[in-house]
Amino acid sequence: MTEKGRELADMMERRKVDILCVQETRWKGSKARSIGAGFKLFYYGVNNKRNGVGVVLKEEFVRNVLEVKRVSDRVMSLKLEIEGVMLNVVSGYAPQVGCELEEKEKFWSELDEVMESIPTGERVVIGADFNGHVGEGNRGDEEVMGKFGVKERNLEGQMVVDFAKRMDMAVVNTYFQKREEHRVTYKSGGSAAR
Repeated sequence: MTEKGRELADMMERRKVDILCVQETRWKGSKARSIGAGFKLFYYGVNNKRNGVGVVLKEEFVRNVLEVKRVSDRVMSLKLEIEGVMLNVVSGYAPQVGCELEEKEKFWSELDEVMESIPTGERVVIGADFNGHVGEGNRGDEEVMGKFGVKERNLEGQMVVDFAKRMDMAVVNTYFQKREEHRVTYKSGGSAAR
């Protein structure tokens, strides 16, 4: 973890990122530890071969952490008070397309529970890998998403849109047009995933 953690801290410092949600960490345990360059990682994982979620904070915000909820190796949240504002940061990692429906439903149930436990009036940011495509355009879903999604909507993408509607939230990355290289989330050899 030391090498990857330091790489992550260096990237955050370079890009001036103070709070970062990470998924598929594959780090086993329920801990908080310094990763260098003035950043601390709060994480949870039960198996070092799959899943795992975390939130990385700039050290100056660590004293603002009021609560850490480690729900599962797919969902965790941190509550911070920053300048009198309550901010809840939720990190999530949805099951991939090939996973069983039961596993997907468990993830969405855990995420719903975390969201419902947050008092009205507190701010919430979700940084998650939802493993779905919400699709291009937003016909009928303008209240929760922009028109710059990718590909056709799949079942997992529909689950994201339904969640956004239930929680009165938005799929923010669909409101901005991105260059092609910024739309690719995974690249290996000649193939790329979006």
